Amino acid sequence: MCFHSLIRIFVSPKKSGMIYGHGDDAYRYEGIRLNFSSNIPSFADSSALEEHLRQRMSLIRSYPEPTARRLEARIAAASGLKAEEVMVTSGATEAIYMIAQCFSRQLPDRERTYTVMHPTFSEYDSACRMFGMREDPEGSLCWLCNPNNPTGEIYDERTLQALTARHRVMVIDQSYEDYTLAPLPQWKGGERTIVLHSMTKKYCIPGLRLGYVTAPSDMLDSLRRCQRPWAVNALAQEAGMWLVEHRPRWVDIPAYLAETQRLCTALNAIPGIRARQTQTNFILCTIEGRTAAQLKEHLAQRHGILIRDASNFPGLSPHHFRVSAQRPADNDELLRALSTL
Repeated sequence: MCFHSLIRIFVSPKKSGMIYGHGDDAYRYEGIRLNFSSNIPSFADSSALEEHLRQRMSLIRSYPEPTARRLEARIAAASGLKAEEVMVTSGATEAIYMIAQCFSRQLPDRERTYTVMHPTFSEYDSACRMFGMREDPEGSLCWLCNPNNPTGEIYDERTLQALTARHRVMVIDQSYEDYTLAPLPQWKGGERTIVLHSMTKKYCIPGLRLGYVTAPSDMLDSLRRCQRPWAVNALAQEAGMWLVEHRPRWVDIPAYLAETQRLCTALNAIPGIRARQTQTNFILCTIEGRTAAQLKEHLAQRHGILIRDASNFPGLSPHHFRVSAQRPADNDELLRALSTL
């Protein structure tokens, strides 16, 4: 077998878990003009941050802080928390894997179990399985994405109360908390709740990988022992410091979510397309007559449009796909392409 054939085997999405199974895989195509596959508005103007980082490029000549304690202190001050109740991570995904690793070490074997509310973000499953945890409806560790990816729904306080009563620890992933106008429960779960936040999503900077965890200090002490040194690079830490200080609003959220609802309504008017109602900026859909994978390839190759094949979310079918709303003109182009199928 030749070298290139081996490479194709090793990087095949079907053979690589979820590493290659997420959205925003424009690197696999040539000529993508419009990207609806990532749950981040592609039109956000981050030029002010980019200019700041250009002026700070000399930071790459030195190691960053081994842990981002200065940034943690700034986030805590802005959030009304203690510094020891905040842990900065290389995106929310790093936090997910650290939580799974931490609890797989702490729990006795019979209690090394977890619960996931399907369909939802796949990394909860992947992380827990990596560290030998077993899925169980009454698992010790319960994961909840709120707003939920890919369905766009929001769980209310009553649901959170019920789940917290049933499980030892609640992990609430609020990565999309800034992309909804619906009230999120201000849930204070005390010592049994961990909340994930995504600066990557909030500020539309997926390439920098930046997030943070809020939880009781003793729980974060355990998590910190699972974090590798220099996990958050120097430019990401600097970006975080600037963002906390300036708090830019690069997207008009009310207008953006109104456009999302317009797109959802228009998708439902296309024969063969069914769009689920959403409370955030992305929409879960189904298509009749072809699979989501076939639709994705057609749109990418014929129209330079990228969507998210959502068929690999547990609980969804081969016909599910997801789109994230963009600018009105871009959304109209997507609608025209779908209308010609």
